[in-house]
Amino acid sequence: MIHSTAIIEPGAKLGNNVSVGPYSYIGNDVVIGDNCIIESHVVVKGPSTIGSGNHIFQFASVGEACQDKKYNNEPTTLIMGDNNVIRECATIHRGTIQDQGVTKIGSNNLFMAYTHVAHDAVIGDNVIFANNASVAGHVHVGDWVILGGNSGVHQFCKIGAHAFIGMYSGVNKDVPPFVTTIGMPAGPAAINKEGMKRRGFESDEIMAVRRAYKAFYRKSLGADEAIESLSEDAAKYPAVKLMVDFVKNSERGIVR
Repeated sequence: MIHSTAIIEPGAKLGNNVSVGPYSYIGNDVVIGDNCIIESHVVVKGPSTIGSGNHIFQFASVGEACQDKKYNNEPTTLIMGDNNVIRECATIHRGTIQDQGVTKIGSNNLFMAYTHVAHDAVIGDNVIFANNASVAGHVHVGDWVILGGNSGVHQFCKIGAHAFIGMYSGVNKDVPPFVTTIGMPAGPAAINKEGMKRRGFESDEIMAVRRAYKAFYRKSLGADEAIESLSEDAAKYPAVKLMVDFVKNSERGIVR
């Protein structure tokens, strides 16, 4: 159902069974997939492609031009997957030509109230942004990551899959997969053991990730030495290999 007070620009394309609430605005160059719910007072601008089954709550702003001062109205994009929930007053901006020109959001994510995804960010699947969590431009967030309330991530940082960013964490370095952070600036606290158990990781792989965490954070080893010490576990356990490859490829360095 499209409410009579909603404004749908002629260039917008809406799929089947899309609901748009009172006083919402859907701009040109916006594509919205089937079975989406757009509540009242929502703004969706483009170029943006929104998948199916997404639910966008009131006063959210999706696909708006970014806040980067270098942005000069270039036709950059937002691409969003399926079954995302975007709660009240959340903001998600399009990309810039200084990167790939696109902000990417995966599927099955929850963005709670007042969360922010800046330009050129890449968000995976099954991610949770708790209230007021924000990521700056060019940040990459892996699958199954949880960002605690009021946490913030500095531009160009990467958050590995299954990491847990504690509330009020200020992240200014890369966070390896499975690592829990806390503090300002954010530092490592433990592995996300509970998250791994909930997602079906076997106990021996969880123990291997714990050994990897100790190698990176509890022993007096440099990154290269820690990686070398984990060669056998990395060959046996995919989760450890994920951690090792992440640290190898980190450009900003990992949280300490």
